[in-house]
Amino acid sequence: MENFQSVTGCAIPLMEANVDTDVIIPIQRLVGTGRQGLGQHAFERRRYLPDGADNPDFIPNRAPYRESPILLAAENFGCGSSREGAVWALMGMGVRCVIAPSFGDIFFSNCFQNGLLPVRLPIEVIRRIAEETEASPGNARTTVDLERQVVITPSGEAIPFTVDQRKREAMLNGLDDIALTLKHADAIEAWKARDKAARGWAWDSVA
Repeated sequence: MENFQSVTGCAIPLMEANVDTDVIIPIQRLVGTGRQGLGQHAFERRRYLPDGADNPDFIPNRAPYRESPILLAAENFGCGSSREGAVWALMGMGVRCVIAPSFGDIFFSNCFQNGLLPVRLPIEVIRRIAEETEASPGNARTTVDLERQVVITPSGEAIPFTVDQRKREAMLNGLDDIALTLKHADAIEAWKARDKAARGWAWDSVA
């Protein structure tokens, strides 16, 4: 998993509530499309015109938002069906952080397993960042710093956010749950040795 320290960019003001995973990536794209190919299909029903050209009305298509690493949204982002491909698709289009007041639970968990940082902030704060960005999109820059756990708005205000410390450590070091567990490999092997000695019968059928 790619680690996450901080990202800076002109945050995409997609200020909509209840953006579900089927909007992010249609289910049919998860069949026969590899993980690395999902980015081009992210938001495709809204991102492209019927002839395949970019839809100029879709905010992420506009400069300077195109390929921005930060996406702003309203409540319940990533709701709907469980599909890890929604996270892969967002990352494929360049997004590394989504800032929203709340997230779909499974989407939220999938983000941490794949190196995309979900940040919860009050809707009023997110709207303020969006307004500052839209007022001067060519110059507005937002920074999300996981090490310091702050969002720096375009006007320079530092907004703190909280992340579960175990998840924070994993993101900073590029570790998924399996990699975090393997950090304790020596302790696991020591326990196995003790248990085999004490309960050898329980290990008879274990390879």
